[in-house]
Amino acid sequence: MTPVMSVANLVIDVTDLDRAAAFWAALLNLEVRRRAADWVDLAPLGSGGPVLSFQLVPEAKTIKNRLHLDIGIDAASGGAVAAGYRALALGASPASELFAADTSPWQVWRDPEGNEFCLCTAAEPQPAGESAAASA
Repeated sequence: MTPVMSVANLVIDVTDLDRAAAFWAALLNLEVRRRAADWVDLAPLGSGGPVLSFQLVPEAKTIKNRLHLDIGIDAASGGAVAAGYRALALGASPASELFAADTSPWQVWRDPEGNEFCLCTAAEPQPAGESAAASA
């Protein structure tokens, strides 16, 4: 029999649990669901989606992420540009120029720990769980 598997958590290694959890909770409008000395879980990403988690590690990030989050933003709510202003106010920094500015803008950002993520304007509203864009 083949085991039934699903992605339960997306885990980001961090050196400051409080800062990381506060940034991502505010950016994605999620609440903290569980906290331990070396681990924080936010609410699931979408209905039935995986949990965004943070694991305390001793070392800072040193190279490009091998996996990153693409955050889809509805164009009617301002898209990647408006989301970029929000991310900046929360402590993120841009890591690239704005791409596809005339169609479905997207941009690479770094969270306060330096982990890359993309803010992607959805060409059309996306149902929960569908990728908004293929990027970096």
